[in-house]
Amino acid sequence: MFEFLGRAIVIGVGATAILDLWALLLNRTLGIPLANWAMVGRWFAHLPRGRFMHDPISASEPVSGELGIGWIMHYVVGILFAAVLLLIWGLGWAKAPTLVPALIVGVVTVGCGWFILQPGMGFGVAASKRPNPGQVRLVGLVNHVVFGLGLYLTALLTR
Repeated sequence: MFEFLGRAIVIGVGATAILDLWALLLNRTLGIPLANWAMVGRWFAHLPRGRFMHDPISASEPVSGELGIGWIMHYVVGILFAAVLLLIWGLGWAKAPTLVPALIVGVVTVGCGWFILQPGMGFGVAASKRPNPGQVRLVGLVNHVVFGLGLYLTALLTR
């Protein structure tokens, strides 16, 4: 159990950090906006208050510490996705990682953004209410592929 938790934390944090570096690279080279972790934090902070849907999140009541909450939840979700990978493919995968399971988790988890977070924040299913939904979807998919690569690379480095 402790090995499972330890590996999920290390692999999830590593993969999320790789994703964040990728996002910074996209921002600096292509001008792709960085995620607004304060609004994500606001969304998460409203969940215990019984509010899942916002229209849009920026119009909802601000929450003290929302930026920190957003960053923490970003990494917690990365850890949870790594734990899902380990639950499905087992600890043996972490000891001898292969690329395909990590990429599968990366690609499948884009659905959490498209079908849970974006609608909940008032952006519609798969960012359908955004002015540039195609770009948001493409960037999200590419980011989750990079996250999957990050799962694989972090597992390789820590096996």
